[in-house]
Amino acid sequence: MTRTLLVAGHGMVGHRLVDQLRALDTDRTWRIVIAAEEHYPAYDRVGLSSYLDGKSKSDLTLAGADLLNDPRVDLLLGCPVVSVDRAARSARTAHDDRIPYDALVLATGSRPFVPPVPGRDLSGCFVYRTFDDLDALRAAARPGRPGVVVGGGLLGLEAANALRLLGMRPHVVETGPHLMPAQLDAGAARVLLRHVTRLGLRVHCGTATASIDAGADGKVRAVTLSDGTVLEADVVLFAAGIRPRDELAGTMDLERGERGGIAVDDLCHTGDERVWAIGECAAVNGRCHGLVAPGYRMADSVARQLTGQTPEPFDGTDASTTLKLLGVEIATFGTTGPDDGPAVEAVFAEGSDRYAKILLSRHSGDLLGGILAGDTGSLTTVRSLIGRRPPADLEQLLLP
Repeated sequence: MTRTLLVAGHGMVGHRLVDQLRALDTDRTWRIVIAAEEHYPAYDRVGLSSYLDGKSKSDLTLAGADLLNDPRVDLLLGCPVVSVDRAARSARTAHDDRIPYDALVLATGSRPFVPPVPGRDLSGCFVYRTFDDLDALRAAARPGRPGVVVGGGLLGLEAANALRLLGMRPHVVETGPHLMPAQLDAGAARVLLRHVTRLGLRVHCGTATASIDAGADGKVRAVTLSDGTVLEADVVLFAAGIRPRDELAGTMDLERGERGGIAVDDLCHTGDERVWAIGECAAVNGRCHGLVAPGYRMADSVARQLTGQTPEPFDGTDASTTLKLLGVEIATFGTTGPDDGPAVEAVFAEGSDRYAKILLSRHSGDLLGGILAGDTGSLTTVRSLIGRRPPADLEQLLLP
């Protein structure tokens, strides 16, 4: 008997789930209905700035013809789920369609966080999330003119690169003491800072956006920072973080995480045995994960559960990431602290363009994790050493 899986959302993680399920469901027991909020199939949101560097929407689209033409898959674009009746196992879409389901996966993602600063609604203010956002930004951009990005994390640097690709002169404002404070320490951030300033970015850390100021025409004219600095700006791009899209939890009487997100266990199950949540909208054991790699692991686990295979519980303790930001290789791996006592740090740096830090267990000397920035050694090699005492030639592995 064919069963119906309803996937609410078609971002990168929702698409990964569908791809994995189609590959694993060799008995073809599942019909898949995807209710997507956007009017485009899933695309590479991580590489969104390349859309302003010559790539088209189709270049970034993840859904190939094999999925779009699969008779087992119904893709409903611009048709998000707005409410769910768990007792009837039925969802209602924005078009007032009723979709019955046997299993439901919530993959609704997140929304941009816009700080409550005066002037945030002025003409010339944008967020950085979708094709439509970038189309609007492209229409407003004026080459040679200044723009301000609010947020100096991963998303903020991608947004600043978008302004740079449009020929604008970007400023980046970050409240933390350095760029990417959630992922990098000061040493790695210095490598990143040196590189981005060479590309023309102007970085303002340790200060916040106090107001966005209008000109005589009512459009953005400048940004005033909390330290009194006034930055001339034609556009302001908010990239100060994300918030989980957990609205459906309210309509479904599902528990939310303490800081938002749809509460799930390490198998991504909600309080309803037929409902899962994955990706940025999911609070796994109370914690949301804003990167795509953890979302992919969640999707893989749920696909295995739906096909009767042994799933791998999601373990959010390993925050390993590998990024290339404006040409700079950045990697974090392992955990930031041992289970058996405090860590010992060892820092290796060469010149101004390379940095490596490792954390060792104070008791055993085993490698726990670390941070790499710039032209460093292979992350795969170094990460394979986690849980063991590092070799004598570790510095050569880190900084070959």
